[in-house]
Amino acid sequence: MSFDLVFFGGTGDLTWRKLMPALFQAFRHGKLPEGGRILAVARDDQSDERYREWLKERFREVDGAKRPNDEEFEKFAALIHYRRMDLSQPEHYQGLKDWLDARNADTVVLYLATSPHLFTGICQQLGAVGLNHDKVRVVLEKPLGHDLASAQEINRAVRGVFAESQAFRIDHYLGKPSVQNLMALRFGNALFEPLWRRESIANIQITLAERLGVGTRGAFYDGTGALRDMIQNHALQLLTMIAMEPPSTNDADAIRDEKLKVLRSLKPFTAESVARDVVRGQYRAGNIEGKAVPGYLEEVKVPADSQCETFVALRTEVNNWRWAGVPFYLRTGKRLAERDAEIVVNFRPVPHKIFPGASQPNRLVIKLQPEDGLELQLLAQKGAGAGEQLTPVSLDLDFDKAFATQRVGAYERLLLDAIAGRLNLFVRSDEQEQAWRWVEPILDAWAADTSGPRPYSAGSWGPAAASALVARDGFSWAEEQ
Repeated sequence: MSFDLVFFGGTGDLTWRKLMPALFQAFRHGKLPEGGRILAVARDDQSDERYREWLKERFREVDGAKRPNDEEFEKFAALIHYRRMDLSQPEHYQGLKDWLDARNADTVVLYLATSPHLFTGICQQLGAVGLNHDKVRVVLEKPLGHDLASAQEINRAVRGVFAESQAFRIDHYLGKPSVQNLMALRFGNALFEPLWRRESIANIQITLAERLGVGTRGAFYDGTGALRDMIQNHALQLLTMIAMEPPSTNDADAIRDEKLKVLRSLKPFTAESVARDVVRGQYRAGNIEGKAVPGYLEEVKVPADSQCETFVALRTEVNNWRWAGVPFYLRTGKRLAERDAEIVVNFRPVPHKIFPGASQPNRLVIKLQPEDGLELQLLAQKGAGAGEQLTPVSLDLDFDKAFATQRVGAYERLLLDAIAGRLNLFVRSDEQEQAWRWVEPILDAWAADTSGPRPYSAGSWGPAAASALVARDGFSWAEEQ
């Protein structure tokens, strides 16, 4: 199958840090379809050869195991081309169309690795020159809007040019092997589904924690914040996959229909419930791995009086028969104690205790990063004598060890799916808009609240109020148990 993959923003960080290395891995593993061309477009005036040399230098910053040697790069670089484009000039889009039409590939994938404020104009110009025929797919990189209104504006512009089946809204978390295993865990095994409901589960916790600060991205991050950057997309997508009903098939729309039902069932926020059930924080100076790190307000390009949140913890519920009354706790933040992404399913205690001592309820820990696996925490007896207390034991599955062959990375999987036209791991417009609809009351409440975010020390697990949020229901975060 011949394909042309075009990166708008071909000299941008996303392209050389994530997309090109992911494509190289697909090429190295023999998964990239033959007959492909990769075209980078940007405003710089340079040739194919100069762009390839520039990209080769950038590859030196890629992780060692994923870095090509000279021979590998030469073979991969033969697929790569460069074209100068000013995205504000209609004639440059016609030139791009002529370049693509000259070969007439089976599939054309247009990846918008640009600032989202350019999406509307780019889509309109693509439509104007006819680069929206049935062989074309457009990939839209997050953040898709700043709020509901801007997301709807982008979606209107995309729908005005492309059919929904041609629009691939990317959330790289959905490409992680561990996230894909959520579907396999629930719907490929008979073990957990009978227990996957309010009668057996006490609460569910989703944590997306980072040790890193904002680094050199202060200007971008200050206009975004943790709620928009992580909760509205990544965390909510994980919640929908945990809470959704079994889809009728493994079809894209069957899956996305069920995820949308979850988003529509989330308990809506009011100004009062935001004050009660949402904690926002901002990191101050502290220590990470024994090294002093600056606070958010001391970071490069961050205003000294910024009220941008770098931490969010919230409590919500899914108002349906399966989950009624079960709290879902979502938490994300920068400069936290660990780099840790996991989902913890806390089961209810046994209804009648017959063993002495305290008994810890069972837990299922779904590890997303840095490890990738499952841990089921049970109770057992050592067999040391009569009347002994139960001892916690774990059944631990490390997917990287269980699957010895090379596993596919997130962007690698998603790029291959876009080329193949598989929409299962991409977000539909109504999902995306419903997620914005749900978080908007939080944004509105914060805009009216002059108290700002709560401070927390870098290297901690966030403001103390986040622990109090969970303790109010008689529970605690996983690291506190």
